[in-house]
Amino acid sequence: MATITVDGKDIEIGDNERLNVIQAADRAGVSIPFYCWHPGLSVVASCRMCLVETGTKNKETGEISMMPKLVPACQTPAKDGTVVVTDSPKVKANQNFVQEGILLDHPVDCPICDQAGECWLQDYYFDYGHKERRADIHPFTSKRRDLGTHVSLFADRCVMCSRCVRFTREVSGEGELMVIDRGSHAEIDVFPGFPLENKLSGNVNDICPVGALCSTDFLYQQRVWFLEAQDSICTRCSTGCATQMHVNQDHLYRIQPRYNPNANDWWMCDIGRYENQFVNAPERLDGPRLKNSTGFEAMEWSEAMREAHGRVADVALQHGGRHLAFVLSPFLTCEEAYLAARYATGILPDVTLVVGKVPVVGQDEKFKGGFTIRAEKCPNRRGVEEIARGLGKNVLDWNGLLAAIGAGEIRGAWVTGGYPEAWIDDAEAATFERLESLVVQDILPSPLARRAQVVLPGVTAFEKDGCYVNQGGVIQTTSWGLRPRGGAHVDGQIFADLLKRTGLYQSAEVLRELAGAVPFFARCAEGVPPAGLNLVTGQEKRPFSTELGTVSHPTPTFRSEASRMLEVESPTL
Repeated sequence: MATITVDGKDIEIGDNERLNVIQAADRAGVSIPFYCWHPGLSVVASCRMCLVETGTKNKETGEISMMPKLVPACQTPAKDGTVVVTDSPKVKANQNFVQEGILLDHPVDCPICDQAGECWLQDYYFDYGHKERRADIHPFTSKRRDLGTHVSLFADRCVMCSRCVRFTREVSGEGELMVIDRGSHAEIDVFPGFPLENKLSGNVNDICPVGALCSTDFLYQQRVWFLEAQDSICTRCSTGCATQMHVNQDHLYRIQPRYNPNANDWWMCDIGRYENQFVNAPERLDGPRLKNSTGFEAMEWSEAMREAHGRVADVALQHGGRHLAFVLSPFLTCEEAYLAARYATGILPDVTLVVGKVPVVGQDEKFKGGFTIRAEKCPNRRGVEEIARGLGKNVLDWNGLLAAIGAGEIRGAWVTGGYPEAWIDDAEAATFERLESLVVQDILPSPLARRAQVVLPGVTAFEKDGCYVNQGGVIQTTSWGLRPRGGAHVDGQIFADLLKRTGLYQSAEVLRELAGAVPFFARCAEGVPPAGLNLVTGQEKRPFSTELGTVSHPTPTFRSEASRMLEVESPTL
């Protein structure tokens, strides 16, 4: 074990750990300010905010030899015997000078800046800057220009940390951004004819420490101190990015990535970030409907549940369980799929369980930094498959269901959906006209829902708690941040009511029950498993914040990007 001394405090790090001084100091509970450093990018040491005093300690004599000059903490490796001083007058003077240098030309436009409330420059000014500004405040002009569809640049606010430039070269691999001009005239810009349009472009807004890069979609929409943050999981592909949704008064305003080394690291794609219009879509199904001779009529939930149960139960009792299909959507959480399967097999044990349609678009897209957008456009195919195999005697995939209906082997079906986009066309839905009974549970109207006798509204991933298992077998949890739209019920509550369970649906309790029923989930017996657990291999990859400490930066109203970048507040897997 290597021993490092930070401000007089000794800490130990493993022999195989490669830490810089920022990370080592954080482990000692000391926060070193920085702008340009990011753990997912190369080190440039350009902002000079993290300069500290360093030296070495002789283990035999205890004598400490300090270097005469300050060194950048981000670029200095923490080795055995390293001594770090972060609070000396010399270090504090440098921090004052760096802050003052940045603020000389920085516009004081915090009241109209989207970054206000989560800006590092604001935080650092109060913690490390001069008590008052020593230079005159000059008029400023807002030099705004769009770098791409989702990214706006306010050039006056840029502190030239170059994070965005390094991201496009090292992570997305497209290299659209560069630094133009030199000295005090330097600015960020795109290469002529190459706008910032790659599928990871929104990440440059996240990693900008000030208000230079702002999301065009979120610009001037909401003050961040009015937003409530809830941990969530992106459901737009089987990567299952750990995300955080920011909502106010039941309206989803933005989505940002959370760090998870087992799924997405620090990043997420623009599809999961921006293409969530279905959440607030006016056509959302908002109440149970029963088909009659003239169309669909509204029903009370109690009546709708009796009607839906009666229709599918009659098919099973008249023709046998094999002739009733219960479709488990890959957009259901593991807990919901488990309760649905329990309900289905409770009608008759040999009811046919079906893994719902798995949308696949193109091929996997892998970027230079390792981030992958999966062709499989659903979050929980792996978890639903394991539940169906673990609880069902007869298990089919979607194509197998269509073939069985065509052959007359299936007489009735209960289909769960939750798809954010159109997922079935009229030709495919026409196959279900052969059925005697059809119940559809979905969030949006579809050709299949129009052919159902009973339609039940479901909810989106932003409106429910539960777990998803991504393509690699990593299980992650999500929490609700929005109330269900209209008269919709959480899918898990629907199945709990059908099973005649009392009380409100609690996903954590169902997960423990699932762990005892399906061996694949056995490691979840105590509830949510430790962060980083892969249910396939059983290996646990600890998150960055556990291995290297949590670099936290104080902010008075809203957690700053610095703390979000390195923080895993609740266990994710």
